[in-house]
Amino acid sequence: MARAKDTKDNESADLPHVVIVGAGFGGVAAARGLRGAACRVTLIDRHNYHLFQPLLYQVATAGLSPADIATPIRSLFRDQPNVRVLFGEVGGINHEKRTVSMGSSAIPYDYLVLATGARYSYFGRDEWAEFAPVLKRIEDATAIRRRLLLAFELAENSADAEERAALLTIVIVGGGPTGVELAGAIAELTGQGMVQEFRTIDPASARILLVEAAPRILAQFPESLSATASRSLAALGVEVVPGTRVEHVEARGVTIAGQFIPARTVLWAAGVVASPAAAWLSAEADRAGRVKVGPDLSIPGHPDIFALGDTAASEGWAGKPVPGLAPAAKQGGAYVARLIRARINGATPPGAFRYRHLGSLATIGRKAAVADFGRIHLKGAVAWWLWGAVHIAFLAGVRNRTAVALDWFWAYLTSRRGTRLITDSSPD
Repeated sequence: MARAKDTKDNESADLPHVVIVGAGFGGVAAARGLRGAACRVTLIDRHNYHLFQPLLYQVATAGLSPADIATPIRSLFRDQPNVRVLFGEVGGINHEKRTVSMGSSAIPYDYLVLATGARYSYFGRDEWAEFAPVLKRIEDATAIRRRLLLAFELAENSADAEERAALLTIVIVGGGPTGVELAGAIAELTGQGMVQEFRTIDPASARILLVEAAPRILAQFPESLSATASRSLAALGVEVVPGTRVEHVEARGVTIAGQFIPARTVLWAAGVVASPAAAWLSAEADRAGRVKVGPDLSIPGHPDIFALGDTAASEGWAGKPVPGLAPAAKQGGAYVARLIRARINGATPPGAFRYRHLGSLATIGRKAAVADFGRIHLKGAVAWWLWGAVHIAFLAGVRNRTAVALDWFWAYLTSRRGTRLITDSSPD
């Protein structure tokens, strides 16, 4: 590819065209990393907002509003004229013609960055999705919030003791960070956030079960921190059920270890599968569907196509798989941007991608969290304050950071949640 000279006119059609699919952490980092580069950038996403997914569970549990954790993509690149944002969904890639299909359009590229993320997997039982929703989009979070709050309203109205018990039983499937944080937030909502607001039922009597197929929750954390999380959840009233698989899910409840548990609210936080990026390119993928990439995050046989974040199966963590975490996606995006910039300028490209693990955090509830920084393990209030500071820092805009900080401060002082709205439908 011919070397392009640096220019301030980054909208010139003669400049190399970088197409980025996905405006999550990795895609945004890649686009930002090409600021001022001698190229045109097209960023495609099926939503018009960049979502901070790690806090999506707080929208689902009435702690935050959707606008607190989402930022319009266009506003992020208002001052970066070489970035064009397209609202649409990619349906495939023609690597021979070097185009990306979006609806009836074929968008040409010189470099292609796939940052399409992942979705939850029901392990071959997709029919369960109707009864056990996942938490991946804003629409999921608001639907779960509605389901949770509506259960308490219906329980207050019900004269049937068995039906009330089923309405007040909540099952979360999956003991990773999302499941643990959901369980803790729901326990705080029922135990503290709705005190003295009902007359027939006691929300604090709700039964909350966290079911995990592995021998312990937070399996990616050290065993001591996993045990701490289990104790913290138990103190909130959550029943932790490790080493147990869900056998069946239906409208009336779930079957666990041969026992049927009536539960009108079942939430799914177990297992993920990658986007169809591997299928688009007929590329080799791992068991989770992630595209296997080379040391520079390019796809073998396609040196100008890169995959990162949850889309990629990279061994850039000292020979180990790079985890599906926000920092990993951001680092991958920044690395690909540096590599593309070097190629455009005819400079020496950076060495192989190396993921720098900054630590893992998970919160359980008020002043209860765990943090793993390798040799350093934190728990309790210190980990909780650190978790909050890190998440606020990772939010995309100043407005979002300010809104979340104020909401959390109010919740800390009052134990109340201000977004407990049932919207979008009349009672089921």
